[in-house]
Amino acid sequence: MSELSELTELIGRLSGARVLCVGDVMLDRFVEGRVERISPEGPIPVLVVERTHVMPGGAGNVVRNIADLGAASVLVSAVGDDSAGEKIGDLLETHADLVEPLLLAVGGRRTSVKTRYIASGQQLLRADSEQIAPLEPAAEASLLEMAAAALPDCAAMVLSDYGKGVLGDGFLAALLEQAGAAKIPVIVDPKGADYSRYRGATLVTPNKAELAGASGLPTESDDEIVAACRKLVGECGIDGIVATRGARGMTLVRLPPTASNRGSTRSAWVSSRSPIFSPSESSPTALISTEAAPRSAMLRTTLPAPPGIT
Repeated sequence: MSELSELTELIGRLSGARVLCVGDVMLDRFVEGRVERISPEGPIPVLVVERTHVMPGGAGNVVRNIADLGAASVLVSAVGDDSAGEKIGDLLETHADLVEPLLLAVGGRRTSVKTRYIASGQQLLRADSEQIAPLEPAAEASLLEMAAAALPDCAAMVLSDYGKGVLGDGFLAALLEQAGAAKIPVIVDPKGADYSRYRGATLVTPNKAELAGASGLPTESDDEIVAACRKLVGECGIDGIVATRGARGMTLVRLPPTASNRGSTRSAWVSSRSPIFSPSESSPTALISTEAAPRSAMLRTTLPAPPGIT
């Protein structure tokens, strides 16, 4: 059986799993139209707006991708007490059969909104409206209580870190401790260069640039990527790294139970091309086609691992 066939089989068996997703959620807004002239007020294109639409972003997009794989999820996050936060809740309710949103509305906090202006399939501009700030201890405690209640019924936890303030150091450490005690695997989409924050995680999933920034090593060749992954696994207390590489697929480096310094390595090569402006193409759990299937196939440890992945 080929690697792709193995992964496809695992995805099919993923239906029925339940995943806890905790992290930063946002509202992705798209303003689409056409450009026919340059503004007389300055050298900028004039966008004739034809349509607008919105979708949950960040961790909200992760649970949508999990639902597309046929698995159920619980989303624990904080939003502002504003219309954008309400809209995210409304959008997630359309997936109520598979997504349970547990969103804490925090007074005085502004929900992150990212607006993309697009013409002829190309992004012209992105405008962000957001508040990047850590949560107050009372809000963190409420989220931790929500996550702790949901965790026993979940097969895995996904931490979607966009650096907006939901996954503060203390909250993050408590989540990883709870998952470790329950022997539930944790998959992290990281932010920043300090991966020791994710100590105890089962898998951390940086892209090539993030891997270079966190490891301080080059990540151009296959051998360089493996070396960078091994460094982070060895230094940060992480079980494994899945380095996502766009159209070149991904590389998995994971320490076996014997904790050998060399670890075990496996690459899954999948080719895919997609528009660069879509946030669904760069979500924490899945880059559509390129990464959605392989990464999500790892979520449930009750499934047998393909040969070579230990």
